[in-house]
Amino acid sequence: MSKTFPLRSARTIAVLAVTQIVSWGTTFDMLGVMGRVIAPDLGLPNEVIFFGLTIMMLVSALAGPATGRLLDRHGAARVMATASVVFAAGLLLLAAAHEFVAYAAAWVVIGIGGALGLSAPAYTAVVEREGLNGKRVIAILMLFTGLSATVFWPVLALVNDLVGWRLTFGLCAALQIFVCLPLYLYGLPKRVENRERAQAAEIVPVEFTPPERRRAFLLVAAATAISSFVSFGLSPSLLELLRQAGASPALALQLGSARGAIGVSARFVDMLLGRRGNALLTSLVGTGLMLASFLVAATLPSSASVLVIFVLLYGFGTGVVAVARALLPLSLFSAREFGLQSARLSLPQNLANALAPVIFTAILDRIGPTAALFTGAVLSAISLIFVLMLVELVRKAGGRST
Repeated sequence: MSKTFPLRSARTIAVLAVTQIVSWGTTFDMLGVMGRVIAPDLGLPNEVIFFGLTIMMLVSALAGPATGRLLDRHGAARVMATASVVFAAGLLLLAAAHEFVAYAAAWVVIGIGGALGLSAPAYTAVVEREGLNGKRVIAILMLFTGLSATVFWPVLALVNDLVGWRLTFGLCAALQIFVCLPLYLYGLPKRVENRERAQAAEIVPVEFTPPERRRAFLLVAAATAISSFVSFGLSPSLLELLRQAGASPALALQLGSARGAIGVSARFVDMLLGRRGNALLTSLVGTGLMLASFLVAATLPSSASVLVIFVLLYGFGTGVVAVARALLPLSLFSAREFGLQSARLSLPQNLANALAPVIFTAILDRIGPTAALFTGAVLSAISLIFVLMLVELVRKAGGRST
């Protein structure tokens, strides 16, 4: 087993990296480039277009608990294969939309696909196959999945210029059927079950009392939901924020695309730490960097250098926080519970994500970039407080058990 394990891990990472890049890039990340392109054709304001992401995240949030049960019953591979078909159907509906009702219906379908195929199911697929090695494999996987916007923003912009947005969405649907679906069904390694792995999956990293366990879950839910609200809310409007802050369209696209690569570099640092890494420390560092990025951009006179510093801090911070969101359940609760706890945490996170794009778009379009930056700073500070409270709770539990 020790000789084949690295190959199995590499195969798992390769399949999930490709499918997650495609799935994020053709759904949530897509409006960052396409949102203001399709708005005039549909005769809808920008806020309404970005409301599609609200619908997606709201539906994904409501479907999260049911997804947890499906993952437990059928395994991640089958659930994510279903997601590919659902994504394709939603993208084809989006390509055919001519008014708001059809546009909204398409995002309802895409939201169902998001619950079945994005983030939590992928990380569950890793834990199903890797057990205790899941933390490191998830961190490696996230090196690649953070590239979805970096890969797809330029590609979508180019394809849209060549064939228009409707055919672009049709091609995105084809990627789901002809790339993601076969990889889920035939590319992922089979789950490996043995007594040693089953016993290891029962190990609890932190010996919480029942009240402490509930409080820890609530603190994780609050901290991750708020940080997710900021990163998911700003992501679709990042290019417009940079433009309104003084960047040229070309510079805004370069900085926006570079943000994904910067986030990946943050995840690479976390991966290098391996078992020495700590999800709580990662949360503190990442949230602190996000807070610093907003304060720099909001308080200093806007210039190209300030925007570069903002993107560096923000990109590195969001990359680190994304790793923390994925790994915190595995750092505080047993591996056996990972799928269920991740699905439960996806409910508040996706509810926050449902509201975030519309709120940030409205703030940016109606009040301006400074207001959007200060909003991000305040929310990042609140999230940082919750993480500090969680650190103290874990410290007390650890001190009691020693």
